[in-house]
Amino acid sequence: MYPPERSATLGPHDPMAKNPHVFIVGCPRSGTTLLQRMLDNHGDLAVANDTHFIPRVIAKETETDPRLTADLVERVRSYRRLDRLGLTEEHLSEAAFAASSFSEFVSLLYDAFAHLHGKTLAGEKTPDYGQHIDRLISLFPEARFIHIVRDGRDVALSTIDWANPTKGPGRWTLWPVSPMAASALWWRWQVEPALQARATHGLEKVLELRYEDLVSAPEFELDRITRFLGIPYDVEMARYFEGKEKSTANRSAKSAWLRPTQGLRDWRTQMSEHDLALFEALCGDLLETLGYGTYSEKHSLLVAEEADLGWNWWQACNGKPRTMQKLIRNAVTSLAA
Repeated sequence: MYPPERSATLGPHDPMAKNPHVFIVGCPRSGTTLLQRMLDNHGDLAVANDTHFIPRVIAKETETDPRLTADLVERVRSYRRLDRLGLTEEHLSEAAFAASSFSEFVSLLYDAFAHLHGKTLAGEKTPDYGQHIDRLISLFPEARFIHIVRDGRDVALSTIDWANPTKGPGRWTLWPVSPMAASALWWRWQVEPALQARATHGLEKVLELRYEDLVSAPEFELDRITRFLGIPYDVEMARYFEGKEKSTANRSAKSAWLRPTQGLRDWRTQMSEHDLALFEALCGDLLETLGYGTYSEKHSLLVAEEADLGWNWWQACNGKPRTMQKLIRNAVTSLAA
């Protein structure tokens, strides 16, 4: 029976419960949207979807929490995904008038977002924020982070179908040469910073959640999450799909608003031996660290060469693939041939 008995927790109306109250992070294709929909269905927590703006508009600022200026307000106002908060010009103007710093401004925007939904607490789901936890904690010391992790081999299977030249690792120059190597390194690139942040800031700030556990026992995991967030459990979280589920014909699980469903991807039956060996050659250590284990016993010469190409590309990027402008063309040509 859920939720079990619990001791008193921090209530949503406590003055210490400031916004943004929670950030959902993790590699895309790992269940971040599923978790966002669940938590957004809580009676007093509204969770925004992929706005991206918080670290990006201050990326070039040298101050930890910049003083609010008209230019900074305009950068936020004109950010292409800000409309996902559903705020009006009046909301932005009122927040700008009342704030003196960037963090105060953002906090007031999320207050307004919560109130639009008849709630007092607000959060944000932007998967890439896993790479910015340190900066976000410096801005919002009381915020909490949920890092959702999924077996990287299943993430790669989903990524292969999802990525293209405008999104995900499809933007990387490695992608046309080896989509699986790009997907593996992309998973590592997304996951490792959040793991490091958890080690740095502690379990009271960063909760690690396995996607596989969330879909197999959603009530149990949601109870654990609400304890972490210091808010009451709400049975409506697990009912997020009611009245919204659609036929899966010609739809993704996300667009169909599926209820928690196990086995949507299964690398054991859907991944080729070559791709499994390649993924584990590049990310086997991380799979082991996360408790998923590895299964490929030996690698062919072709797998070894492809893995080496991936690592060489990664090292040329200096661990920052978005800044990579070109690949060693001879290596690309020889492998593609």
